[in-house]
Amino acid sequence: MKKSLLTSGLLTAIVSSLCCITPVVAVVVGASGIASTFSWLEPARPYFITFTILTLGFAWYQILKPKKEADCYCETPARPKLIETKTFLSILTAFAMLILAFPSYSHMFYPKTGSQTELVDNENLQTVEFSINGMTCASCEEHVNHEVNKLSGIISSTTSYDRGNSVIEFDSLKTNVSEIETAINRTGYEVTDRKEK
Repeated sequence: MKKSLLTSGLLTAIVSSLCCITPVVAVVVGASGIASTFSWLEPARPYFITFTILTLGFAWYQILKPKKEADCYCETPARPKLIETKTFLSILTAFAMLILAFPSYSHMFYPKTGSQTELVDNENLQTVEFSINGMTCASCEEHVNHEVNKLSGIISSTTSYDRGNSVIEFDSLKTNVSEIETAINRTGYEVTDRKEK
């Protein structure tokens, strides 16, 4: 089994989820603007996943196929190198599968922002819907919600990458539409339109 086969399988798994890993890293390091850096990779994700599965499948085939009997009675090494063992390939496969599934559980890595349960006068309550470009997974949704909820006066924020929007309910005495738009744009995703309700 070649090192390049394992390396390419692992790298492809990482690249396939890079668009969803980056927003989490951005929140952790405090660099929100880099969140959308790899969103252009999302359309190619199915190809990366397929390549990863085929590469690891071939590696498993190589390690599990029956060994040929030696033609000579030469001395063979008693223990294979670690990289040539089923244990190493099992660990690598498990790690690759965790990385491939990252978009489905990435939301768990976002810090919870405290909900603001202040009483708001109905005449100060305002709702706005932003159309957002560049979101590709649940991690993107959480990143937008995280940034918006840092603002004072946010009552609720519901973001959907499927619909490409975010609906924000807020107290107009404590924040305004342009501050919210700035917070969303700070994530690296782009607000393309807004509708005040």
